[in-house]
Amino acid sequence: MEVLSLANVDYNNQEECAWSYDSYPFACESECTKAVNDLADRLEEELKFAKRNHFNSGEVLLPFGLLQRISRDILEEAEQEPCGIRGCTLYLHFKGEDNKSSNNNNNNNNNGVSLGTVKFDRSTASTFEITLLLKQSTAGWNSFLPQFLKKITRGGTVMIDTDYKLVKNKLYRSYVE
Repeated sequence: MEVLSLANVDYNNQEECAWSYDSYPFACESECTKAVNDLADRLEEELKFAKRNHFNSGEVLLPFGLLQRISRDILEEAEQEPCGIRGCTLYLHFKGEDNKSSNNNNNNNNNGVSLGTVKFDRSTASTFEITLLLKQSTAGWNSFLPQFLKKITRGGTVMIDTDYKLVKNKLYRSYVE
């Protein structure tokens, strides 16, 4: 696992703001965009690894901008956490056509197939977990593909749906709750 590179604060430097805390972790839009893109790249690497190990297909197709949208949602969830994204453990799951029939018979496997786990900072204790559930597309965004492409890729391509599910689980209790 790799540690996601985000802007770190130098707490040893006493000259800056004397321990003030910025509630918005990204000072400008470019830092936010960089964080989203870094997280999207990390998710892409995990999906490439999962494709080699879990999918019996030649290709995994994602809708344009899906990983950036997921990354923005994950970073929004991490914003309210004590350690931010560093305290996150992300579980990737995939529910495909093969999982639907088995899920009807077995309710314990509601999250489909586990694709991997991402721990953003090993030196920080996990304060929350996020489960990302990607689903296989049966229709929708791939309906615009020409017929000859559908015939060529029918058996060897997994198409990911634009809809996904994020479930957040806090691993601590606060006095406010």
